[in-house]
Amino acid sequence: MIRIPDIMRLSLRQRFFRFAAKARVVLYLDRWFPHIPLALAVGLLGALAILNVLPDLLHLFPQLSDLAPADGLTQAPLLSALGTIPEAIVGIVLLLMAFGLLFRSRFSWAITLILAGAMLAMLLHHYGFEWSGFTIFNAVILISLLVFRRHFAHSSVVAGTLFAVISILLLMSYAVLGSYVLGAGFSPPITNMISALYFAVVTMSTVGYGDIVPKSADARFFVISIIILGITVFATSISAVIVPLLNGRMQRLLMGGEKRHHRNHYLIIGDNVLAQNTYRALRARHLRVLVLVPVAPENEWMAPEDLILGDATDLEVLKRAGAECALGILALRVIDSENAFIILAAKELKVPGKTVAAVQDARNLERLRLIGADLIISPDVLGGELLAMTLSGEEMQGDTIISKLFAAKGAEA
Repeated sequence: MIRIPDIMRLSLRQRFFRFAAKARVVLYLDRWFPHIPLALAVGLLGALAILNVLPDLLHLFPQLSDLAPADGLTQAPLLSALGTIPEAIVGIVLLLMAFGLLFRSRFSWAITLILAGAMLAMLLHHYGFEWSGFTIFNAVILISLLVFRRHFAHSSVVAGTLFAVISILLLMSYAVLGSYVLGAGFSPPITNMISALYFAVVTMSTVGYGDIVPKSADARFFVISIIILGITVFATSISAVIVPLLNGRMQRLLMGGEKRHHRNHYLIIGDNVLAQNTYRALRARHLRVLVLVPVAPENEWMAPEDLILGDATDLEVLKRAGAECALGILALRVIDSENAFIILAAKELKVPGKTVAAVQDARNLERLRLIGADLIISPDVLGGELLAMTLSGEEMQGDTIISKLFAAKGAEA
């Protein structure tokens, strides 16, 4: 019976990560988890928040025409009537942020985290520490956002545009409502929403015709806040759209469009028959595999998304290929010295997975063992040994064949 060397037996931790990597490939988790479930959950949370205050909003709107603008904040009866507006706005923004989460947007993740925390605080303030189903659902979303924070790191034009639209709409709502609430503090007074909208647009655009002027102290402070927020929001909105465009362009120029996060995979380094067969065997077992070669092969034998170009002895290239989170580094080049340098680079990065090196010359077995390769595979050496054993009439033992094919640390080659 063929005995497998101890070095080939994975630890419990490595078996778990290998199972997780296999499940991720089989279930196509990279395509839909966790961003799609979280986006749906956040969208549902926003819809529930809106439905929760919808009766109050429907009761509020007929009363708006009966509420007169005030001269200052302390005399504004409209503020008490607008108590349900913040919760409704949070629900609407959560619905919009759900679309950003579909694109793994970091901005959408940050805004959703803040709003989910704010909504949880509002629920606990209104209902105390009575954990209803809605409160528990909110808390679960908040915890999930924290747990899966690393999955939301994209800076996209879509997210930037969404941020710009939401920011401008929120600022416009703040300016219009504030102008109407403090309408008596202006000269002439702002007595309707149309005048409030006109004043908000003129002020935010810094045109300032001067036909409506703030007179009271509260109105003047409010106008100052509109001007400051307007400049800030417009500048930030422009950068939110332009910066992702520039980053994407620089990413394509410097790294060939690569912007992926690799974890729990096997990294094959080499472009030969052994590397090709190993790649196909691992992929047939539904394991994640990346191939690192210095130049693109003429006939690509790997999937395009599994190919990475670069010098495998460069630490930055290995980091970009996810070597620090790989289950194994397989140095399968045809030149033994190159495989030795790759193993040294992997050891310098303190790769947690196994390091495997291919050897063509039997004289280099001991050298590769000394530099710390966990497993040394020598198919050419095995072929010569098997041929010699066959010609000399020796009996072929399974243990002997395995020991000739694989040379593990601490074992005799």
